[in-house]
Amino acid sequence: MFAYETLSGFFSQDDPLAIPATIGAEWKVPPRFGLLDPSDERWSKLSTKLSGLNTSGGANTSYKLFFFGRHGQGYHNLGREKYGNQAWDDYWSKLDGDGALYWGPDAELTAIGKDQAAAVNKRWKEELAAMIPLPDKLYCSPMRRAIQTNIITFEGVSSRRPVIVENCREEYGVHRCDQRSTRSYIADTFPQFDIEDGFTEKDELWQADSCETAAHIAGRAQSVLERIFLEDKDAVFVSITAHAFIINNFLHTLGRPRYVLPVGGVLPIVVKATAVTN
Repeated sequence: MFAYETLSGFFSQDDPLAIPATIGAEWKVPPRFGLLDPSDERWSKLSTKLSGLNTSGGANTSYKLFFFGRHGQGYHNLGREKYGNQAWDDYWSKLDGDGALYWGPDAELTAIGKDQAAAVNKRWKEELAAMIPLPDKLYCSPMRRAIQTNIITFEGVSSRRPVIVENCREEYGVHRCDQRSTRSYIADTFPQFDIEDGFTEKDELWQADSCETAAHIAGRAQSVLERIFLEDKDAVFVSITAHAFIINNFLHTLGRPRYVLPVGGVLPIVVKATAVTN
């Protein structure tokens, strides 16, 4: 078990008064991913800072920088915009589509969603010139919209194989867009990804008549963070490509207020984890 806290003063998103929808203008990806330091040495200075914290923190303390990426616009997002929240939740989300749009099962990215992911890719490539550290580990939701976002985001940026993790998926149940594809489909369609051990062939979690509870998704988020801090001790920079609800449950576990990350947005957070001994 770990006790978590987030460190502020590194990114514009750290400001408790920050308005997520206005950060980063059109595509919601601010320059330098929001890093406050505009100097040419900005990323090397941040790396040095984190290295120093990890060296001085002792055996029970670890510091990491997480890049939480929300998938780009999916057809389910477009469906919600088309019909409004109430009609979407009550009726349309329970169908595969409306004859013009198809969002289930396992919604894919729209053209706008792909452009949003490409904007993040552009930002990564811009920051490579400033020596931004590439993620030591890349994790991804098993949903197609997240996988597609991850592929576009890191194309030409990182050759590291991302790992698909069941517990990084969105809140599941009722909405057809949140029923995932089979393991075989994912493995065959996205061979550049690794799939975690124990990943089932069929989606055994999604149910047509009931939604995942708030307590359960919170537990899933905590389990992912515990796994990363236990198993990826040497990974200082970590990317997680996922969804709005699970990202906000990561934030809840970290003791950080809710952050309404727009579709296609990226939220960097410096995290301190301290092992709790009984």
